[in-house]
Amino acid sequence: MSRTYFGTDGIRGTVGQGAITPDFMLRLGHAVGQVLRRAAPRPTVLIGKDTRISGYMLESSLEAGFASAGVDVLLTGPLPTPGVAYLTRALRLDLGVVISASHNPFEDNGIKIFASDGFKLPDEAEEEIERLIASDLIDKQRPHGRNIGRAERLDDAPGRYVAFVKSTFPQELTLEGVRIVVDAAHGAAYRVAPSVFRELGAEVISIGVNPDGQNINRRCGATHPETCAHEVVKKKAHLGVCLDGDADRLILIDERGQVVDGDAVMALCATRMIRASKLKKRTLVATVMSNLGLERALSAEKGKLLRCNVGDRYVVEAMRKHGYNLGGEQSGHLVFLDHATTGDGI
Repeated sequence: MSRTYFGTDGIRGTVGQGAITPDFMLRLGHAVGQVLRRAAPRPTVLIGKDTRISGYMLESSLEAGFASAGVDVLLTGPLPTPGVAYLTRALRLDLGVVISASHNPFEDNGIKIFASDGFKLPDEAEEEIERLIASDLIDKQRPHGRNIGRAERLDDAPGRYVAFVKSTFPQELTLEGVRIVVDAAHGAAYRVAPSVFRELGAEVISIGVNPDGQNINRRCGATHPETCAHEVVKKKAHLGVCLDGDADRLILIDERGQVVDGDAVMALCATRMIRASKLKKRTLVATVMSNLGLERALSAEKGKLLRCNVGDRYVVEAMRKHGYNLGGEQSGHLVFLDHATTGDGI
C-alpha cells in the first residue's frame, strides 16, 4: 500500500492545508486510538510539541481525537523530540506523539509518532492507521460514558528529560571552564538545552531561546549556523551548539567560528569509539549523502561505513537490523543506540 499521509519522518505540511488541519488531526487521533485499544483496554499517549503557534490548535485536536477513542493523554508542552521518545519508553506508555515540523519554517507543522519502545512506528502500523482514516469503521466505534479518555499535564517532563541527558555524560568529567554558545532555534529545547550544559558545569551563552510562535528556525539554529558562529567568535567561546526546531539534530561550531557538520562529528565520535573498542562491529551507519572523507577516516582506523537511504528512520532501521550502535546523517542527526532510540542533538 502506498501511503498518502505518512512520509519518511511522519506527517508534515503547511498548516491549514492537506493533513495539517484540526479536522484531520481529530480523525488521526481517533484512528490511532482505535489501533491502540486493540492491544490495551485503557492506553495512555504522551503528546509533546515544539514552539510553533499552530501547536496549540493541533495539540487540542489530537487530544480530543484520542479521548474520543478511549485513550488517556499526558501533555508535556514544548519538549524535544528525543525527550518524548525517552519518556514514552521510561514511563512505559503506549505511544508518544511529537507535534513539530523540525527545521521547517513556522508556517509548517507535522506529527511524529513513537511506539511504546521509543522507536518510530513501522511502515505496517502507519499503513493500518491510514486505512482506518480512509474508512468509516472509526465512526462506528465510539466509546461513551466512563470509557472516554481524559487528559492531564505532565509538569515534570522537562526535568525528567534533563536528568536523563545528564546521565549519559561521564560521571568523572565536568564542563567547568568550558564556554558554550547554545542556539536553541527558538524551538522545543529553548529551556532544557541551556539547563543541561549549565548543570554540567559549563558557562552557557544562550541564543534562540525567546520563542514567540513564529520565529522558530528563523535565521538561527542548525539551518543557520552562521548566527551561532558569529556569537562564538564574539564571546570567545570554546564551542557552539546549534539545534533545530525539535532538537533531534545539531550542527557544531568550533572555537574559530567554523561549522562542523554531521559527517565531521560522526568521524570524531566513530574513530574515538573504535579506539576505545566501543563501536560495535567497528561499523558506522550513514546515508548516501555522507562524504568520502568520512569513509576514509573510518578506514584509517580499520572501521567500516554502511550506507543507507536518506532519512534518520532508515539509519535506525539499519542499526537495529545489523546490531550497530552509532549512526547518523550529514545534516546532524546522530543516533547513539546505547543511550537513545532516536537522534538527540543535546
